[in-house]
Order: sequence, then C-alpha cells, then structure tokens
Amino acid sequence: MSTIGYESWAVDLAEVGAIYPFQGSEVLMTILGVIFWVGWHRIQFVREGKHLEEARRAGDPDKVRELLEKY
Repeated sequence: MSTIGYESWAVDLAEVGAIYPFQGSEVLMTILGVIFWVGWHRIQFVREGKHLEEARRAGDPDKVRELLEKY
C-alpha cells in the first residue's frame, strides 16, 4: 500500500518530487497540531489551576489556626 501514489520505486526520484507519506495534507496536519497544542495547554491550565486553588486553601490562615487548635 502506497500513500504517495507509486507502486514501484523503479523511477527517477529527481523527477518524482515529494516522496514523504500523506503529501498534500500538510495544512490539515498543521491545523490539527495547533488545535491539539492549544487544547493540551487549556487542559493543563485548568488542572494546574485546581491544584493551585487546593494549595491556597491549605494555606488559609483560618484553616491553619483550626488545625493547630485540634492538636
């Protein structure tokens, strides 16, 4: 199975042009890559925000005082 349209490599490669897989889909792959990249950063931003909020709550002065009073 060939993704570039050639069944045999017995040709003059100087005249062939691009010989990499999925030629012609560079724009689509770039768009998908950018969407994935932005989505990944969004997911990381939300997860880290939740983590930092938990850390802030753990450092709440009232909560610290309450925990110290227990012991």
